[in-house]
Amino acid sequence: MEEKNLSLNEWHKKQAVESFNATWDLIDKKDRRTEENIKMVHTAHASRYHWEVIGTPLELARGEWQISRVYSLLNMAESALFHAQHSLKLCIDNNIGDFDLAFAYEAITRAYFIGSNLDLMKKNYELALGASKEISKPENKEYFLSELNTIPL
Repeated sequence: MEEKNLSLNEWHKKQAVESFNATWDLIDKKDRRTEENIKMVHTAHASRYHWEVIGTPLELARGEWQISRVYSLLNMAESALFHAQHSLKLCIDNNIGDFDLAFAYEAITRAYFIGSNLDLMKKNYELALGASKEISKPENKEYFLSELNTIPL
């Protein structure tokens, strides 16, 4: 089958989505090899870059969250916190609430846990719980809480 010619924006969107999904596949993979960890970092950043070209603040916030999760998985607390804080800033500056705001606080909580800053971890855990009360869809709230509860208190 012949692939149609894509506009530049369509191409960026395709790259953003494919990179985002490839990152998720690597996040979910058990026993990643070192090469796969490196690829996971690159695909997360690639997705975020392509969303920067054509996306909205919502996609940018989600991209920052995904990058933060990748760095948390790799025990890179400073990088995880940097991207988590940027995700939160995008949410606040653009009035993005619900699921995404709660996950921004979750990412900050996770980064502080990785960095062994338990006081700030607990503070942001409470902020994440508070934000979860504004998640409108019950299945999204349930999923969020299941993810938040993977962070040991």
